Amino acid sequence: MTAKPHPLFLGIDTGGTYTDAVLWSEEGGPKGKVLAKAKSLTTRHDLAVGISGAVDAVLQQSATDPAAIKLVSMSTTLATNALVEGQGGRVALVMIGFSEADLARDGLKTALGTDPVVFCPGGHDVHGNAARLDLSGLEAALPELGGAVSGFAVCAYFATRNPAHE
Repeated sequence: MTAKPHPLFLGIDTGGTYTDAVLWSEEGGPKGKVLAKAKSLTTRHDLAVGISGAVDAVLQQSATDPAAIKLVSMSTTLATNALVEGQGGRVALVMIGFSEADLARDGLKTALGTDPVVFCPGGHDVHGNAARLDLSGLEAALPELGGAVSGFAVCAYFATRNPAHE
């Protein structure tokens, strides 16, 4: 009888200089086993270029079929650094299923400064069941926001359970 293969996980971090990727398995206990790791230059003009370079290298090193990967986790140190350093353009935050109280918690409102926030009723519960999504507030704000921001960030309540509203 053949042992069932352990699930594979891919982690990616886009940093200011390099984009790192690591492929690992739960094989070998709680810390798992790193199967491959790679770096590529972060390509600020198109982050997908650096990301795909690191991911392609990891897949090639490990001879892994992408379909065998159970979970991909992405982090962006580049974005975190831009926020901390106060760099970048003005961004509108679209919060689906959140309230103003959620924005005030843990200093997010202060961190956003004067960047606009649009609240949209909807989201999901802990089980991934959807509440009706109402985008009318966003639709009303878009004409003004279109010329005032360089981008939009969207987060939805319990999107980890069901990302449909994002």
